[in-house]
Amino acid sequence: MIAYPIREKLPAYISLTRLNRPIGIYLLLWPTLWALWFAAGGIPDLDVLAIFVIGTVLTRSAGCAINDFADRELDAHVARTSTRPLAIGTLTAKEALLAAAVLMVLAFGLVLLTNRLTIMMSFMALLLAVIYPFTKRVTYWPQAFLGLAFAFAIPMAFAAQTNSVPPLAWALFVAAVIMAIAYDTLYAIADREFDIKMGMKSTAILFGNKELVAVFGLQMLLLIILFVIGQATARGMAFNIALVLGIGFIIYQNRICQTRDPEKCVKAFLNNHYLGLTIFIGIALDYLIQPGPTA
Repeated sequence: MIAYPIREKLPAYISLTRLNRPIGIYLLLWPTLWALWFAAGGIPDLDVLAIFVIGTVLTRSAGCAINDFADRELDAHVARTSTRPLAIGTLTAKEALLAAAVLMVLAFGLVLLTNRLTIMMSFMALLLAVIYPFTKRVTYWPQAFLGLAFAFAIPMAFAAQTNSVPPLAWALFVAAVIMAIAYDTLYAIADREFDIKMGMKSTAILFGNKELVAVFGLQMLLLIILFVIGQATARGMAFNIALVLGIGFIIYQNRICQTRDPEKCVKAFLNNHYLGLTIFIGIALDYLIQPGPTA
């Protein structure tokens, strides 16, 4: 029996799953933590918190493997993605799918530690994660599918913490979907010319030269929804300060993207990590100052 060269392949698997580029983990994690804090009325159960933090890493990594499998014929033609493992042949398509399957099984093992409602919802989360990488071939709204895949952690977080999914969870879900459409549109601007050439679709193409106006509008809508949620849950000054700071991040992102320079658009995309983190800090501090009832 020939041993599989896991040590030699490890750097390629790290690249495949983007563990060396954790921005996707952050963008998935922060809204999930928003949900857990709102669901618990403060610090959530530590076991639930651990499950969702680890699960975020596993599911995002699996999603990257599926994405590279879906784009294996495209990535070699783009400078930004030309060194990905499937593009240069350090991993095969079969190895990428196997890695995704192993990661999903591990994530499902964590879900089994929760309750029946969360377990049932995990199947929808899996479906969205698998569908998303292929959507840019059939719709101008792949960013919305990314949003649905990322944001579905929110109702799951409520289910795990409270064994219910109240309207508050769905309001946060909508906010997270909007946030994802906005930041992934910024990311898509960097690839717009290539996507058009290859027949791919995105909101950056759909919105045309109004894409930054659309992103700005979506981001402001995100903050409005969060403000309404804050009013409905009696959140206080720390939460509202975080939202005001969020306006600053949004203006900064819009300004640096005015030239549509790909590097600056990617920089704006990355800045959403700090937007999500700032909102989470505002939520956590607000509940620390003024604890609230669970959802």
